[in-house]
Amino acid sequence: MPRPALHPTDELLDAARDLVVEAGPRAAGIRDIARRSGAPSGSLYHRFGSRDELVARAWLRAVRRFQAGYLEALGQEEPREAAACAVRFGVAFALSAPADARLLLDYSRAGLLDSEPEGEVADEVARVNAPLEAAVRDLAVRVFGDAGVEAIERTSYAVIDLPLAVVRRHLLAGTLGEDTAGRLEPAVLALLDKEAR
Repeated sequence: MPRPALHPTDELLDAARDLVVEAGPRAAGIRDIARRSGAPSGSLYHRFGSRDELVARAWLRAVRRFQAGYLEALGQEEPREAAACAVRFGVAFALSAPADARLLLDYSRAGLLDSEPEGEVADEVARVNAPLEAAVRDLAVRVFGDAGVEAIERTSYAVIDLPLAVVRRHLLAGTLGEDTAGRLEPAVLALLDKEAR
């Protein structure tokens, strides 16, 4: 039976994420992550191969954590309720996992990494948003009856762009609360109003 890892992967990813959130991507070098996590630098290189792969894994983990609940919300049968559920989940996620939310809201993958990812992690990065894109397309069809450019744009404004901007502003200002979702929902639903098209 193999021995359990002395430094669990989630602890290492937490260290990388926290350094990025606190001081920016350049603060998350291998030595910095090693100091923060208590893991030897050599074991980080052995497990991840490079600083970029470690940081990319932290970003991918945050994306997947967010998408798990967001996609479930967008899958609600009634489309306007799906959008409202997605708004509520987005706010709840940022409140319950602020470090993951800040990583996603403050940095794109390109802004985090020094070079393009390679191998398995590159494939994961390339595919990670495909389920969200499919869910937005599905919601557009359910709301507007088609997946044309106009419908996709309106749906994206409603369930991605507007909530992202509002949550980001409040999270950075320290003013995010459960009531944020209640104020955001009517604006989101107005963008999905077929009559206003």
